[in-house]
Amino acid sequence: MSEDASSQGQLIDGRYRVVREIAQGGMATVYEATDERLNRTVALKVMHTQLAQGAHREQFIERFRREAQSAAQIANPHIVQVYDTGEFNGLAYLVMEYVHGVNLRYEMNQQGTFTVRETLRIIGEILDGLASAHQANVVHRDIKPENIMLNDRGRVQITDFGLAKVASAATLSSTGMLLGTAAYLPPETIERNEATPQGDLYAVGIMAWEMLTGSVPFISENPVTLVFKHVHEDVPSVASQCPGIDAEVSRFIEHLTQRSMEARPADAGTALRELQQLCATLDQDAWMYRKPATASGNAPVIPAPPAPPVTAGSTPGTADAASAKTAPMRPGTPNSTVPINAGATQVMGAPGHDAAAASETNATTALPADGAPAAGNGKSSASAKRGKKALIIAVAALIAAVACAAGAWWYFMGPGSYWKIPQPADVTCKADSACSLEGASWKKYERSLKDAGIPYGVTREYSDTVDEGHVVSANVNGSPVAVDSHVSMRQNLKVNVVVSKGIRMATIPSDILDTTSANGKSPLEALKQAGFTNIKHDAAKDEYSLTAPEGSALSITPEPGTTLRHGARVTVSLSKGPMPVTMPDIVGRSKDEAARTLDDLRLKATFTEEFSDTVAAGNVISTSVDKDTQLRWGDAVEVVISKGPETVTIPNVVGKTYDEASKMLKALGLDVKKSAPLGDLTHVVRLQNPDAGDQVRVRDGDGNPTVITLTVV
Repeated sequence: MSEDASSQGQLIDGRYRVVREIAQGGMATVYEATDERLNRTVALKVMHTQLAQGAHREQFIERFRREAQSAAQIANPHIVQVYDTGEFNGLAYLVMEYVHGVNLRYEMNQQGTFTVRETLRIIGEILDGLASAHQANVVHRDIKPENIMLNDRGRVQITDFGLAKVASAATLSSTGMLLGTAAYLPPETIERNEATPQGDLYAVGIMAWEMLTGSVPFISENPVTLVFKHVHEDVPSVASQCPGIDAEVSRFIEHLTQRSMEARPADAGTALRELQQLCATLDQDAWMYRKPATASGNAPVIPAPPAPPVTAGSTPGTADAASAKTAPMRPGTPNSTVPINAGATQVMGAPGHDAAAASETNATTALPADGAPAAGNGKSSASAKRGKKALIIAVAALIAAVACAAGAWWYFMGPGSYWKIPQPADVTCKADSACSLEGASWKKYERSLKDAGIPYGVTREYSDTVDEGHVVSANVNGSPVAVDSHVSMRQNLKVNVVVSKGIRMATIPSDILDTTSANGKSPLEALKQAGFTNIKHDAAKDEYSLTAPEGSALSITPEPGTTLRHGARVTVSLSKGPMPVTMPDIVGRSKDEAARTLDDLRLKATFTEEFSDTVAAGNVISTSVDKDTQLRWGDAVEVVISKGPETVTIPNVVGKTYDEASKMLKALGLDVKKSAPLGDLTHVVRLQNPDAGDQVRVRDGDGNPTVITLTVV
């Protein structure tokens, strides 16, 4: 896409038809275009070619796109909406709301100075918009009168969100864009290139200072000198330029324009609350105050341009050239006014506009052609005129007071203080009951919220009753809202909309029958984690298992791996683990009988053998578990089987000394008895009983050692 008049009629991305060029700025060209998909007029802002070329082209375009996305997240009636972003023929572009109106710079040039009431109204709406931006962690960075639109309904709208941050890639000396906005740069941006909410508030304070005094606080033709003043000098008090202004108004602006970032309000929401508290204290005289024309610092008056300027995202209005009044042009005005079609229409005051001020601004004054005074009718005529003039002034003052009070009520308490929740086109409401937003198509209703300028947030949840893509519920700070509910504009609130993701589907884990897997060991929890909400544990089908741990899945219906609605029934039978059994009394039984008994109980038996003088060989002597002990399948039991009595072969000890023979026999576990009928003269064994070679038990039936008798001589 080119950036000249030849772009007219060109179709961008198959959707946006260029109608005409509206304006050019330091960073982009703005076109009026038609969104052929939605059949609506939009403003198409295209980055300048030179900014999208060079070594950092991709980074520049990406930052532009990212900032555009940040701006699009902000839903506030005081912020120009961003509809779309993209890239066409190598140039990044934004699609924005098409605003009918003029910018604040034009109104400043027209009026010269503003009343306190009109200044605070405009500043309040700017802070309202910035509060939503700051809440979304978006900093404008280029607040100035050229970026503040006054639409044809009198509403303030902030434009050029995001572009200022991209422009920070340039330096003060490389572009005219930042040079032109130096009058509004906060000290921290100049010194450290910091972008903060407090920096936006500094620029708002400078604009308020300019609206009330007719000039910016620091003036210099040299931008370096200008930024030096912002860094090293305090902004003068408004009261020093506006004698008689309410002291609290002056202090509020002084708070916004503190040199130290920490000394300003934390963000626009905080500043807006301070402004609301201030407005509640002002009387009629304070509201109506306007800087006297004779006050110090008043700028010379020169003819105003025949029509308002055009800014990015705006459209030229139409104005009656005959009604154009002269307006003061202040020295050091950051950007000059660009005249356009003489047939432009001026923006009328917003609801609650100062009637006297509006009349004074828009009225045409008739003067005699020769400049001589008009003919009089004597003293009586002059007196009558004075009386009539006094009456007119009194009526005008009364009208102004009523208008001011009505405007304050409208903005802070009346319809101007809240949004009204619109009715979805696809929801039918009954007259005698609250009308819920449930079931409304979110795609359609989101457009209704955007058109109404209502800030909102979206969360998506599964729903069994609401189709996918339709509204489940809506709330503000947790309180449900319905059609025609009021949402305050003054508390940084937003409508939280819950949109259905449809019915939740869930899948039975494929390894749920694998008793070694985590899902198999805890099947009920695994099904819950998968999203199932109708799980039936069929305890009647639970079974004991020697191999499956207690609580693991034995069977499941439907089969593992099946996907179905989260509310569909899933039936599970579980393992009860090994079955409890009682240890039987098998002592004295044969080994085979004992083995069968333990095997029937699914107990793991291990057998060992020992000699026994009391239990026949092959029978059970003892077990490691006492009878009647409670066990479970698979438990281990050690069984001792008898090998019968232990026996030895009697050795031949005849001819050995008694001591030698006794030692040998006792080593075999036998006992020895000595017999010496002829006297024990030689201590030599002559006879032994039993005889050598006999097989004898080591112990008798009572467990006592068998006795061997040795006869010695």
